[in-house]
Amino acid sequence: MLKRFTLTALLVLLAAALSAAVAQAKTGAIVFSMATVEHPCCEVEGKAPAPKTVGGLYASKEGRLNQLTEDPTDSEPDFSADGHTIAFVRGGDVYAMRADGSGQRQLTSGPELDARPLVSPNGKYVLFERRATAGAARDLYSVRVTGGSPHALTQSPDDDHEASFSPDGCTIAFVRSVAETGGGTADDVYAVRPSGIRLRRLTRTAHVDEFAPRDLDETIVYSRGESSEGPGAYADIYTMTDEGKKVRKLIAGAGSSFVEDATAGGRTILFRRDQGLWVKRLGRGGRKLAELPDQSRTNAVFSSDGRQVAAFTATKEEQSLSVIDVATGRRSFSEVVGGETTTIGPVIAWQPVRR
Repeated sequence: MLKRFTLTALLVLLAAALSAAVAQAKTGAIVFSMATVEHPCCEVEGKAPAPKTVGGLYASKEGRLNQLTEDPTDSEPDFSADGHTIAFVRGGDVYAMRADGSGQRQLTSGPELDARPLVSPNGKYVLFERRATAGAARDLYSVRVTGGSPHALTQSPDDDHEASFSPDGCTIAFVRSVAETGGGTADDVYAVRPSGIRLRRLTRTAHVDEFAPRDLDETIVYSRGESSEGPGAYADIYTMTDEGKKVRKLIAGAGSSFVEDATAGGRTILFRRDQGLWVKRLGRGGRKLAELPDQSRTNAVFSSDGRQVAAFTATKEEQSLSVIDVATGRRSFSEVVGGETTTIGPVIAWQPVRR
């Protein structure tokens, strides 16, 4: 009972902290996954019951926290551009549903492992990564949002991931990791049409990785450096045309800079640097938005109007979700204590709102 009360109190605090900033900005709901391991307190016939994992996808909006799904394996939500549909992953398959959690439908099935769904800008299909088995290289596939047979966009022995749609949906930028002689991989940015035609390589740099591309309006912003996790990772931020030309350094200097997100219009970049979240308008200087804990993992996204940022942060001791006002830097936190029993994210989806 105590653990269930603690979880309920946690959800109430989370809703209050997130909704205060969200309601003020008149944005859509913030959707994320959360799972909690419950340990029953009473023995049955002298044996302790097995722990049970509960959770699913949750939405926070206007002072309310709603549980949209009740499967603790649900994760990686993504909204359609009109804010009416959510694509997500359940047990290695892609699903879709309405924004209120109703109308759940399975889009993929089979022994393959599907992940990181993205709804196309026109809302007609879902792009996702597929592995044949755990740890295998990924390929990019798409499936209609109403269901049907998946269509392969890329098929190679290399690992394709980190896909990003252009605003008009006509191009998909992604990262391809190619095995190098002697071990390790080299990451480069590629592009392909949603039909799978016109596959082209956009970057070619020996012994340096290009990763985290965001396909903007005829421009791609991306990180260049070392993409592996750990203390050896480093990066600067570059831009190039969607044909891989006119490469220029956008953010460099002391401290590494890693792309997190870009506004829908592509004029403002959100990035990590020196244990902080920063924003930069193209053609202007950068500005620190918030401090981040040392050695933390972070995933941050803009609201559809670019005025707010939702950030997931995790350390060994705790996890938190925060909403940050871009203009003032004011933020509200809801801390989740105890990574051993409760896990959040890391993928956050912020519902687009048309004005």
